[in-house]
Amino acid sequence: MDRMKAVTHEGPAGLAGVAVNETAVQRAGPGDVLIELKAAGLNHRDLFVAGARTPADAPLVLGADGAGLVAETGAGVTGLVPGDEVIINPTLDWDRAVEVPEVPGILGGPTQGTFAQYVAVPARNALPKPGHLDWAEAAALPLSAVTAYRALFTRGALAPGEHVLLPGIGGGVATIALAMAKAAGATVSVTSRSEDKLRRARELGADHALRSDADWAAALVRPADLVVDSIGSATFAAALAALRPGGRFVTLGATTGADVTLSLRELFFRQISLLGTSMGSAEEFHAMLAFVAEHRLRPLVHRAFPLAEGAQALAELAGGSQFGKLVLTVE
Repeated sequence: MDRMKAVTHEGPAGLAGVAVNETAVQRAGPGDVLIELKAAGLNHRDLFVAGARTPADAPLVLGADGAGLVAETGAGVTGLVPGDEVIINPTLDWDRAVEVPEVPGILGGPTQGTFAQYVAVPARNALPKPGHLDWAEAAALPLSAVTAYRALFTRGALAPGEHVLLPGIGGGVATIALAMAKAAGATVSVTSRSEDKLRRARELGADHALRSDADWAAALVRPADLVVDSIGSATFAAALAALRPGGRFVTLGATTGADVTLSLRELFFRQISLLGTSMGSAEEFHAMLAFVAEHRLRPLVHRAFPLAEGAQALAELAGGSQFGKLVLTVE
């Protein structure tokens, strides 16, 4: 168990530097556990990390999400033993929801990540795997689900009976946010450029499904109480217009660009709350797992790749055609 297979980045920025290599297995230091991974989930963050690296950087194992078996415990670890089935909280050193760090630490950059046969993490970041999830589903859950949970409930203050608008249905955060919002008793509207994605969203429980190029404010049955948006500049104006006076707009990403034009008068006359969020705390990760278990929610897995095809999986993620999450299965 000294060497392992891993999807690493080394050399040129972006996918050109991604390959499957042999690397040293980390050991479980004091307070840590070594996890034998069964599956690892892909996130757009993995693409951003690879794209920001340079040839001068040391090799890095990519990946933030994962689930597997405890293989080894470090000194001082209690409550976990080898063989325990665990899911990894990828966010490091963020305990309470209200104590937001300047830049949250996360697995897979700068620390070694989960696209590997083994990963060492702090023991408090290894939590019991929800029993109703298989390994691929468990690996697809962490970052997307805690991000969606914080956006909907901590920042968005979603209440039963409210109307949520999710622009750009299809990604991991949006699809699990749809499931969470429906479980919380909300009405959910979604948008997409793809008729197939709109159809699949209806099958998952979306109450209204709109084309991205529609006039959302006119097409919605009633204005939204809450918008949860990860798209950014391409949809910002349309999503803002779809909110009721006094509504909340939670932004958690900017896949089409971060620069928007905003009239402050629109905010204060309509009394809109504009809120930012990213990832989530340990407190919220525990609450998210309890919510998922209570409602027996399952993250949608679009496709599973073997670890040896990690570069191909990342290329598919970059293409954006998936509905749900992409995962790597680890032998």
